Amino acid sequence: MPKELERDLGLPSVLAISIGAMVGSGIFILPALALKMAGPAVILAYLLAGLLVLPAALSKAEMATAMPEAGGTYIYIERGMGPMLGTVAGIGTWFALSFKGALALVGGVPYLVVLFDLPIKPVALGLAALLIVVNLFGAKQTGRLQVAIVAAMLAAMVWFVGGSVGSVERQAFGGFFEAGGGGLLAATGFVFVSYAGVTKIASVAEEVEDPGRVIPKGMIYSLGFTTLLYVLIVAVIVGVTPEGIVGSNTPVADVAEATMPTTGVVAVVAAAILALVSTANAGLLSSSRYPFAMSRDQLAPPSLSTISDRFNTPTAAISLTGLVMLALIAFVPIMEIAKLASAFQILVFVLVNVAVVAFRKSDAEYEPSYEAPLYPWMQGFGVVGGLVLLTQMGWLPLAGAVVITAAGALWYYGYARRNVDREGAAADVVRRRIDRRAVEATSSTFRDGGDGDVLVAVTEDTTEERERTLLSVGASLARRDDGSVTVVQFDQVPDQTPLDYAEGVVSDADQRFEERTDRLVTDLDVPVEYGEVVSHDAARATNNFATAHDFDLVVAEPTTDDAVSRLLGDLFDDGADYDLVTVAAEDVDDLDTVTLVTDRGPFDPVKVTIADALAGERGGTLRLVHGIAADAPPERRESVVDYHDALADLCSAPVESRVVEGRDTPTALAEATHDSELVVAADDGDVVLQSAIGDRLSEGDTGLITVQPQGSRRPGPLGRLIERAVF
Repeated sequence: MPKELERDLGLPSVLAISIGAMVGSGIFILPALALKMAGPAVILAYLLAGLLVLPAALSKAEMATAMPEAGGTYIYIERGMGPMLGTVAGIGTWFALSFKGALALVGGVPYLVVLFDLPIKPVALGLAALLIVVNLFGAKQTGRLQVAIVAAMLAAMVWFVGGSVGSVERQAFGGFFEAGGGGLLAATGFVFVSYAGVTKIASVAEEVEDPGRVIPKGMIYSLGFTTLLYVLIVAVIVGVTPEGIVGSNTPVADVAEATMPTTGVVAVVAAAILALVSTANAGLLSSSRYPFAMSRDQLAPPSLSTISDRFNTPTAAISLTGLVMLALIAFVPIMEIAKLASAFQILVFVLVNVAVVAFRKSDAEYEPSYEAPLYPWMQGFGVVGGLVLLTQMGWLPLAGAVVITAAGALWYYGYARRNVDREGAAADVVRRRIDRRAVEATSSTFRDGGDGDVLVAVTEDTTEERERTLLSVGASLARRDDGSVTVVQFDQVPDQTPLDYAEGVVSDADQRFEERTDRLVTDLDVPVEYGEVVSHDAARATNNFATAHDFDLVVAEPTTDDAVSRLLGDLFDDGADYDLVTVAAEDVDDLDTVTLVTDRGPFDPVKVTIADALAGERGGTLRLVHGIAADAPPERRESVVDYHDALADLCSAPVESRVVEGRDTPTALAEATHDSELVVAADDGDVVLQSAIGDRLSEGDTGLITVQPQGSRRPGPLGRLIERAVF
C-alpha cells in the first residue's frame, strides 16, 4: 500500500504558514527600494498589490478544495492548462520560491548585523541548513514552528506601529503621486511577490485537515490581515522617513532606531529576523512540494516522490530544494533574481486565474467545496491586472521569466512528454467549443445552405466519362438546395490569339462538348445550362466567372498541369467566395460507403453536407473518421465521439463513427478508407495525410473528392495552430 502524507495542519498552522510566507522580505527589505520607484505612493502600491493577488487567492482556494494534493500551483495549472504548462509552472514556481527563501535569509542577516557583528553569508548558510533539517523532520513540527515564529513577529510589529505612529510627519506624504502612474505600477509589480505566501498553503493542501473549510479561511484571513499590516507599516516608514532610508537594506530597523527605545529596537530587529527566517522556512516547506508533486505525475524523476519511512516527509524533494537554496545564497546575486521571481509569480497567478475558468467550463470531475465569488469577473480582473503589471517591470524580469518558461518547456518535451498521456481541462474546453461551433455551422449549412447554384468547370480535355461524374456530383449538390447546374467549358488560347477572334471559332472540341452535354443532362432532374468561355488563362477565367455569377460551389476535375493548379490555388487563397470541389473518381453513382476523413480538427460544414448528399441520395452509409495519436488522452476520444454523434443527428444518411489511433496517424487514416467507394477530404495543407490517402487510393478503385472551403470560413494561422494542439 503506497504511503500518503499525514493530514495534521489546522487553521492556526495554515494561517501561520501563509502569513509567515508573506511577512518577510516583502516588508522588511522591499519598502525602501520601492520608495525610490513610487515615492509616498508606495503605500498605495502595497494596497493595490494585495487587491491584485485576491483573485488568484480565491481561485487557488477553490481549486485546493477540489484537489487537496501536494503541489499547489503546479497541480492546478497542470490539471487545468495541461502537463506542459504545468511543468513550466512547477519548475518556475519552485525556483521562484527558492529564490525568495534565499533572499529572505540573505536579507535577514543584515538585521542581525544591527545587533551583532556577524558575517552575512556564513550565517545565512547556517540558517538555511537548520531549516532543511527542521523540514526533514515533518510538517507537524514545521507548522508548530511557524505558529511560534509568527506570533512573536506579529507582537513586535504591533509594537513597532504603535510606538512609531506618533512620530509620523504629515509633510512626509507631500507629492504623493509625483512618480506618476508608471511609478505606482512599477512599484506594485516590484512588491507583488510580498503577497505570494498567501497561496503557499495550497502546496501542502494534502496535509491540511478539513481542507474545504480551512484552506479558504486561511487564505482570505491571512491576505486581509497581511494587507492591512503592510499598509500600516509602510505608512509609518514613509511618514517617519529618517535620512538615508531610501534604498536601505534594513528600513524597519532604521525607523525603529529613530522612534523607539533600545528595547523596542531589539524587539523589532528580532521580529524582522524571525519574519525572514519564517519566510525562508515556509518557502522551503512549500517549494519542496513542487518536485514531489511533479514526480508523482511522472514529470520529474521518480526518486523525488520518495517519502521517508521514519519522518513521513518527501526527503529527496526537500534535500534537492535545500541544496538549490544553499547554492543561491552562496553564489548568486539574490536581489536581482528576486525581481525575476516576482515577474514569474505574476505570470503564474495569471495562469491560476485562467485555470479555474478552464475547470468550471470543462466536463472534468471538478467538485470544489468552496467556489470563488464573482466568477468570472474576479478572474478577469486578476488576469488583466497581472498582465498590466508585467508590462511595467522592465525588460530584464520579463526576459528572465521567458528563460524560465523556455527551460520548463524544454524539460517537458525532452523528458516528461513521453511519460504522460493526459491533457488539461482547458484543452477539453477549447476542443468542445470548437466542436460545438462546428456543429452549429454545419447545422446552419444544412438548414440554410446557399442558393444551390453549382458551376461545373470542364476543359477541352475532359472526357465524357469524367464530365458525367462531375455532372452527377454537381446535380446532387444542387438538388439539395433546389438549385441549378451550369456547365462551362473553359477554352484556353495562346496569348498571341485575339480573344474576339477565338470567340467566333467553333472547334471540333466545342461541338463534342455541346453534343455530349446534351446527352448527359437528359437524365438529370435539375435545371442545367451550359456554355463556353474563351480566355488566355483558364484558371483565372474560372475564378472570375464563378465570382461574377455568385456561385456557391465550383465542381472541377484535378488538373495535371502544376502551373494551372498552383494558379487556381493562389486565386482561391486570395479569398474566394465559393467552395472548390475537385473530383477524382470514375463513378459516383454506386456508393455503399462515403468516408469523411480528417486529423486536423472538425470537418468543414460544406464537406459534411457534400458527403451526406452523395451518400444519402445513393442509399449509402456516411463514415466519419477522425485520427488521433496513440497516446492521446481519453478525453480527446470522448469529445470526438460526441462530435460525431452530434453530426449524425444532422445527416440524412446513416452515419458510422470511427476514431483511428496510431503512431502514424496519416497511414492509419488511409487504411480506414480501404472499403469505401468514395473518400471526401479537405485540402487544408496536410501534405502527409493527402499523400498517404492518395497512395492508398491509387491501389484500388476508391474515388476522392477534395474540398477547399471558401476563404471566409477557413481558420487563420492561430486557429489552425489551436486545432492542431487540441485534436
